[in-house]
Amino acid sequence: MKSMGIDVGTTTISAVVMDTQDKKVLESKTVPNNSFITTGQDWERIQDVSVVIAQAFQVIDELLARHADIGSIGLTGQMHGIVYTDEKGLDVSPLYTWQDGRGNLAGDKDSVVDEIRKRCNLTVASGYGVVTHIYNQKNGLVPEKAVSFCTIGDYLGMRLCSRTRPLIHISNAASLGFFDGKNARFDSGKTELMNVNQDMLPEVTADFDRLGEYKGIPVTVALGDNQASFLGSVGLQENVLLLNMGTGGQISVLSDEYFEAPGIEARPIVRDRFILVGSSLCGGRAYAILERFLRAYAIAAGAPDQCQYGIMEELALKGAGKEDAMSVETTFQGTRADPSLRGAVTNLSAENFTPEGLIYGVLKGMSAEFYRMYEVIRKGTGIQAEHIVASGNGYRMNKMLQQISAEMFRAELTLAPYQEEAACGAAISSMENIT
Repeated sequence: MKSMGIDVGTTTISAVVMDTQDKKVLESKTVPNNSFITTGQDWERIQDVSVVIAQAFQVIDELLARHADIGSIGLTGQMHGIVYTDEKGLDVSPLYTWQDGRGNLAGDKDSVVDEIRKRCNLTVASGYGVVTHIYNQKNGLVPEKAVSFCTIGDYLGMRLCSRTRPLIHISNAASLGFFDGKNARFDSGKTELMNVNQDMLPEVTADFDRLGEYKGIPVTVALGDNQASFLGSVGLQENVLLLNMGTGGQISVLSDEYFEAPGIEARPIVRDRFILVGSSLCGGRAYAILERFLRAYAIAAGAPDQCQYGIMEELALKGAGKEDAMSVETTFQGTRADPSLRGAVTNLSAENFTPEGLIYGVLKGMSAEFYRMYEVIRKGTGIQAEHIVASGNGYRMNKMLQQISAEMFRAELTLAPYQEEAACGAAISSMENIT
């Protein structure tokens, strides 16, 4: 049986057609998500919804034209961000992405994030959908015709099935903030404290419900991309860590226990089960920032403007295993718990301050961010890493990072079986729950 999964990511839109019985990818397609809108605000990160949806429909229709026997369509996409919808189910705003910084803007008063922490005793991050909505509400930015909001994956489902109101899975609902994960619903008490109109909140389901049909094919509710990636890479195996290094970075592990701590979220994945997640805001971008730095120097020195990753990999091998190595903190964009935190380079000496030392140090710093999160989970739950599955281009394209992580976690590391993990997870869960 064939199933299609589509992942509406921040920088790309990917789709796969899978033989779900043999768990084999028959065809995949990825296109750039060229939808960011340039604004005059450095903190604002928004995308053009019409461009996103048009690109997604084009990919879906192309694959459907080549695979007439697809039995279901599963959806996933970037979490946290929101798009407002009107009473007809159409978008009336841009997509406010997970990278949007309006929740951290202070001005003469507390930022929205700080106000929520003080009034609700709740730690949330800028970019979380309800945080974005509260900021917009305070500043008169909620569209006049808006009646609800949802993630971009949910909105794609609405358009495919001609729905007028969003129905969102607990995996996406939890990503918006103000969500009671234990009871699988938004926390009405805390949202009321922030004057959120309860009618604006989308309907939530704990099941992989059918949204409707597109061209006669059942479409299931969208999953959060983190949960979809976990299903596509790990399934529901216990004591297996999923390390994902992409635009951001995430560490995830399955748990029957609802556990949260500073920097660790309990995200619903299926009814009464969770994945415990730590998120690195910089993630694989830390290595990209270093490449940009080295490329800029090379150009200034008269070298051609070309990618430095190949040279960096060679130098990283030379930097491995050195005693008294420099230490690099790769929190260049802060953390979820402390956005003001910045990176650092310490333990510098005349001997270790070398290009290979810096490159290796950044790779080790990226892995160390994950390991600190794992230690919080291990101490709080007793979960032990028996195996590591690594996903994302940050791992696939960097063997040294794979080696560093395996050594640091003292566990065997293998790459995820599929490159488009989130789309595959959406396809597999969709077909299993349709049949």
